[in-house]
Amino acid sequence: MNGYLIFILAILLLGYLLELTVALLNLRSLNPVLPDEFAGVYDRDKYARSQEYTRVNTRFSLVQSTVGLLATLTFILAGGFNLVDVAARSFGFSSIPTGLAFTGMLAVLAGLLNLPFSAYSTFVIEQRFGFNTTTVATFLLDTVKGVLLGVLLGGPLLAAILWFFETSGPQAWLYCWVAAVAFILVVQFLAPVVIMPLFNKFTPLAEGELKEAITRYAAAQRFAIQGIYTMDGSKRSTRANAFFTGFGRFRRIVFFDTLMKQLAANEIVAVLAHEMGHYKLKHIPTMMALSVAQMGIMFFILSRFLENPGLFAAFGMEQVSIYASLVFFGFLYSPISTILAIGFNAFSRRNEYQADRFAARTGGAGVGGEHLIGGLKRLSVSNLSNLTPHPLHVALNYSHPPILARIEALRRTAAQPDR
Repeated sequence: MNGYLIFILAILLLGYLLELTVALLNLRSLNPVLPDEFAGVYDRDKYARSQEYTRVNTRFSLVQSTVGLLATLTFILAGGFNLVDVAARSFGFSSIPTGLAFTGMLAVLAGLLNLPFSAYSTFVIEQRFGFNTTTVATFLLDTVKGVLLGVLLGGPLLAAILWFFETSGPQAWLYCWVAAVAFILVVQFLAPVVIMPLFNKFTPLAEGELKEAITRYAAAQRFAIQGIYTMDGSKRSTRANAFFTGFGRFRRIVFFDTLMKQLAANEIVAVLAHEMGHYKLKHIPTMMALSVAQMGIMFFILSRFLENPGLFAAFGMEQVSIYASLVFFGFLYSPISTILAIGFNAFSRRNEYQADRFAARTGGAGVGGEHLIGGLKRLSVSNLSNLTPHPLHVALNYSHPPILARIEALRRTAAQPDR
């Protein structure tokens, strides 16, 4: 049997077994005893409901993964990639349009496979636990908009990558890397003013106590902002969030309207202080630099596997092409991606602790960080968060520390003298 095929099948099966093991460990770590920290915040029934939410989502995720694995294995072993390639070539296009057609067909097939799961998650699970506010019309419109954005943004980038690999020789990976980085930077600028308004409505925060408190804290930290906005997150879910967007003096603060309803004014300022900590501590450019470095490594390794005959034989392909090489390389890169994700998650959790500490030490989180702690608790309860995730699940999947660990770190910060 083809060595590449054995390796790819092993990657798929081991990845699935890892996910299954982590999911089962995470379910076993659910503790029916409410942590003391949440006494008086969670009542017994809602705490039990939060654990049921974790169980339901975990089981659903395993079903989705199982179906995905079986579909992928069947598609590979039945020569599905070659059938799609034959269909793409039948249009008689040149190599780059054919590559776009090949990739587009695969994306459509993957989208059709995932669509029922997305709908079930939204309209059954999220509805059952009181989170969903998405209408069928909004769900369908979001899907259409997502597809159109993928075509309008992803299509030109993919075409550029294919063109570089076809025409630029050994240095093609470097040009692809530069093009991808430029694309990401452009999207970062376009997102707040073009892309995000396609999905949500942004409204300037009304004058009042909250805006004054936010402006006062931002001024104390010498943090220039272009505006403070609310977003109609309640259009799709009752979940709450807040974020910064934009660069330099064009930075905007955005609060979900659900956050405004769930947290007190001083808790919202504490959330803002945490987000501001990421900017002040240079977390965002650092994470971006690491992502750019990872992308460069990926393109370099990819360049060594372009049009590899053994790899194409593993997928039963009749003809070799650069565009199919990009897809097949994704299977080989999967273990590296998993390892890098563990490192990125660990680094991200470290940044979250630092941002919490910044908020507490600058006074934005209240004395001893109590306002931030209160806000985190409220959000955990409203989102039915799992308070006792398994450490391996955290390592693989959490970009933020578990809530109890964050609270404990804030308590330690409060107990330490200012430096």
